[in-house]
Amino acid sequence: MHATPHPREALFDAGDRGPQLPVVDHYCGVEARMRKSLALQAERGPVFDVTLDCEDGAPVGGEAEHAALVVSLVNSADNHFGRVGARAHPFDHPCFEADVDTLVGQAGERLAYLMIPKVRDASDLERAAEAVAACQARHGQQRPLPLQVLIETHGALREVQRIAAHPRVESLSFGLMDFVSEHRGAIPGSAMSVQGQFEHPLVVRAKLEIAAAAHAYGKVPSHCVVTEFKDRAALQAAAGRAAQQFGYTRMWSIHPDQIQPILDAFSPAAAEVDEAIEIIHAAQSADWAPIQHRQRLHDRASYRYYWQVIERAHRTGQPLPVAARERWFADTSLG
Repeated sequence: MHATPHPREALFDAGDRGPQLPVVDHYCGVEARMRKSLALQAERGPVFDVTLDCEDGAPVGGEAEHAALVVSLVNSADNHFGRVGARAHPFDHPCFEADVDTLVGQAGERLAYLMIPKVRDASDLERAAEAVAACQARHGQQRPLPLQVLIETHGALREVQRIAAHPRVESLSFGLMDFVSEHRGAIPGSAMSVQGQFEHPLVVRAKLEIAAAAHAYGKVPSHCVVTEFKDRAALQAAAGRAAQQFGYTRMWSIHPDQIQPILDAFSPAAAEVDEAIEIIHAAQSADWAPIQHRQRLHDRASYRYYWQVIERAHRTGQPLPVAARERWFADTSLG
């Protein structure tokens, strides 16, 4: 009897799957909060990424020292899972080259990714990517460091398809507050609120274009922050809209209390996970030929969808049946 291939191999061609990132990207830039975030990740597991911030986190005049601190944390034993990234200063900032030389040169092998903020267009991204690649070459690093890009300017939104197509880019994030500010008062401040950001047409347009570009090129769209971090219900409702209506598969957190509501909102319903396990199990047993399940026909197109439901449940830390974990996720750190 031949071995039935794993769903990842059977259902997707090489290069079709794209990066599989945790659904939460937790940002922090103050030393105490960075250390607490790493401790929380060690406790919870790699169900969320930690991004150490050198843009907004570094004190003016202390940028070099802050970057060195980030390097020490990335390279430390507190980075248990290799899911710690960093955000550099913008490409046109005087500290960008120094950030790259420090962050990439000294921690490039352990950084999960480097976030590039405020690119003005695709050429900015290209030059930033070249700087990162050159730094890695100087230091003999073999692994191409993934880049994440923050879309928050008119030019970046205009060229979001070209940015998403760049081979080093794994994720696009929407920078809500800077995007609103770029409109010089034409978009009201209410568009930055937990509800208004889903209603103002220009903000909605930006969110949709970013998500569409990311999905078109197999990248991960990451939704912007919600600043009302004490209102758990409002946050979870916003995260639910981002996931279910706007097509985002990842979202920023700026406070530890936001992590679980985002995980909950991006997790598939238990009933859907159970159905997905039944369908994929039956499909695998049938060598991926079409099947009938609950009086509905399924083939490879629906198999891909239901497999992604199971993967999302796994990435968000939902408990899966032991048999499913052992059969499909024995090779992963969340298994």
